Amino acid sequence: MPVNLDKPQWWKDDIAQSVDMYNRWFTEFAPKAFRASRKNATRDVKATLEATDYLTNLEPAVIRQSPGMLSTLRMSTCPPLAVDRLIGLAGLPPSMVKRMEKLKKLPVRLKGHELDVELRKIGAIISKMADPDIFVWMNRQKPPTRVEIHRAATIVADRLSGAVANPVIRNAQEQRQLAYIAAWLDSRDYSPLPNKSEVSFREMPPGTFSLRMNVVVDADGAGNTINMPIDAVIMRKTAKDGDFPLFVEAKSAGDHANTNKRRKEEAQKIKQLRDTYGPDIEFVLFLCGYFDSGYLGYEAAEGIDWVWEHRIDDFEEMAL
Repeated sequence: MPVNLDKPQWWKDDIAQSVDMYNRWFTEFAPKAFRASRKNATRDVKATLEATDYLTNLEPAVIRQSPGMLSTLRMSTCPPLAVDRLIGLAGLPPSMVKRMEKLKKLPVRLKGHELDVELRKIGAIISKMADPDIFVWMNRQKPPTRVEIHRAATIVADRLSGAVANPVIRNAQEQRQLAYIAAWLDSRDYSPLPNKSEVSFREMPPGTFSLRMNVVVDADGAGNTINMPIDAVIMRKTAKDGDFPLFVEAKSAGDHANTNKRRKEEAQKIKQLRDTYGPDIEFVLFLCGYFDSGYLGYEAAEGIDWVWEHRIDDFEEMAL
């Protein structure tokens, strides 16, 4: 029996409560996360400034030594450069730039002179567009003072921290949601499967649960399989042989725009699960944040129910 998907008269109030809950958590956690990421970023920026003689030496040999400095260099320009913008401006191989950004490593195939040609393009763009209001020593003979270096590093670190802190915040929110589910189940005498357990969801004993379990699904209807990560898999205490567990996807969102971009992800997941295991699969969402009526209506139309984090006891109505 549906718990929330068939009760649109509740949605408006639940949305307001969910937004308030997310905002309370965010105002408590986000400043700490941002300060921590800014502290780490400031250290990295100072190391990049020192390695490049405070942006006066961007020769290929210097960038070769620390390819991970590319993120700092992009944030040192006016305006700061997105990855794709740098690729376009300098005419760089996208795979090279993305490898330097994500893995902090040089490309595998480009070597020697060919690599130096591309790295020199990066140096030329950064030198041309370095922000003179931040790096005030760029057009003078006098070297930068300690105060100027710290100020510049802090400004660039602020630019970097926004990108770094957001994934940290999303990950922390997800971890908190899963811990909340686990605590709720524990209080009702459900037992977690051991870490790295190789028990599949079809073999779970009644009254057990697992966090972050991979479920094999048919990816395209042609027999090509993939591992689908499921946030929480819960086998009811009343389960009998052959019964499916409840699959739970934890979702949080800090703005409405983001949820509208992601709402098709859940529909794709439930389709793959049902195509693989049949219509009896139960897949529900655990929501906290900015999920508006458009998002909820879309999921309801796909037959996907949900539990709000601020009303977690709704899990009881799902026979848990």
